[in-house]
Amino acid sequence: MQNARIAGVATAVPRYRVDQDTITSVAPSVFGPSFQDFRRLLPVFANTQVRTRYFSQPIEWFLRPHTFQEANEIYTETAFELAQKAAQAVMEQSRVPAEAIGMIVFASTSGIATPSLDSKLIQTLGLSRNIPRIPIWGLGCAAGVAGLARAAELSSALDGRYLLLITVELCSLTFQLGDLSKANVVATSLFGDGAAALLIGTEGDGPEILASYSHLWDDSADIMGWELVDTGLKVRLSRDIPSLVRTEMPKLLDASAAAWGISRRDIRHYVLHPGGAKVLEAFAETTCIDPAVLEHSYWVLHEYGNMSSPTFLFALRHFLDTTPRKGDLGLMLAFGPGFCAEQLLFRW
Repeated sequence: MQNARIAGVATAVPRYRVDQDTITSVAPSVFGPSFQDFRRLLPVFANTQVRTRYFSQPIEWFLRPHTFQEANEIYTETAFELAQKAAQAVMEQSRVPAEAIGMIVFASTSGIATPSLDSKLIQTLGLSRNIPRIPIWGLGCAAGVAGLARAAELSSALDGRYLLLITVELCSLTFQLGDLSKANVVATSLFGDGAAALLIGTEGDGPEILASYSHLWDDSADIMGWELVDTGLKVRLSRDIPSLVRTEMPKLLDASAAAWGISRRDIRHYVLHPGGAKVLEAFAETTCIDPAVLEHSYWVLHEYGNMSSPTFLFALRHFLDTTPRKGDLGLMLAFGPGFCAEQLLFRW
């Protein structure tokens, strides 16, 4: 059986580009009146190492209260537009026509749509109305790697046709104006909006997906996720994620490497979902790798922030655009709600 190969990756962002200095200057007016001694938390905005982000709405929109219905209506409209833009771009760049696509996987966790947005995308992209569609909801930041893993596994059943993976998130719309938790401050300093699309099949000479490895930690649901409140999706984000990475990653990498029949020393490339600067630092420290190896993840973090599921694909695209192919092994990795980790072994 042939291994799956990535045919192309494309990305899209919404129209409003906001630099971190602007957000830092606005934050005290949002949190300050009700958050005692808020200014002591302002260094959080610099410590994220985010320089710019993209939002679906102008910054003034976030300074007024909104209902869940209002925010979710914006989500369904804008998420569809971004997803369509990214999908059209990857189809054009890869020269893959609509009739050559045999399945669609659609990942998004920052809004709710039933039917899922892929049903409309099939129609506007001109895809066959007979192709299977697989929506993924609830994996959050892990959905980029998990979606690619499932796509690689399924592509062998498509008789030479391609699978289209689309990820889109509008994390900014989940901002809760009345949430005075530190988790909300951290989320406000870190998350942005974006979409990415990837085509994968069994032909061509793109990056070869060799194997996957999933792991779920017991009793860890409170580490990351949403709480559904009257005004929408309220972020749940534990400060313990970097320490968990430090303690658990060596064991997890040893387990996945053993399952793949390789040594950790065989891995030359690392494409990580840039969940945050502290997570990347913890990973480099505990695995004893040069932080420079994670330059693609850091670049995306600086320029786009954490967009949840698409962020990994942004990093993957940057990696492929800047890294010569030498036939080396690489690791793709993302953490997400569960708490879980999704890994892929690839060759490039």
